[in-house]
Amino acid sequence: MASVEECRTALAKLVAQFDEIDEQDRAKHVVERTVSCRVSDLDVTFYGRLHHGGLDPFTEEPPADGKAADVKLTIVSDDLVALVDGELDLARALLGGRVKIDASFGDLLRLRRLI
Repeated sequence: MASVEECRTALAKLVAQFDEIDEQDRAKHVVERTVSCRVSDLDVTFYGRLHHGGLDPFTEEPPADGKAADVKLTIVSDDLVALVDGELDLARALLGGRVKIDASFGDLLRLRRLI
């Protein structure tokens, strides 16, 4: 089981990876969304915001407005680290039940193009 700190590091790496996406691709596929990532085996949830400029750093503080995230991921710590490191394929993880994403169909299609 990965630690909370390893999950923070993985999410920081994900933010950096989003920064590397071509600005035109982000403009085509990104709409502003709030994101939560629940790491179920550590019982911790990280919150972030996706927008045309990229992905804001994740924090453990829920949004001040109290609204639920638009895109909700649930994953175990080892799978989060493996996914960000490219060792776990997102589509296979979804089909195998290792990652759960609660989002609109449109958001799923957009995210698929970016991840």
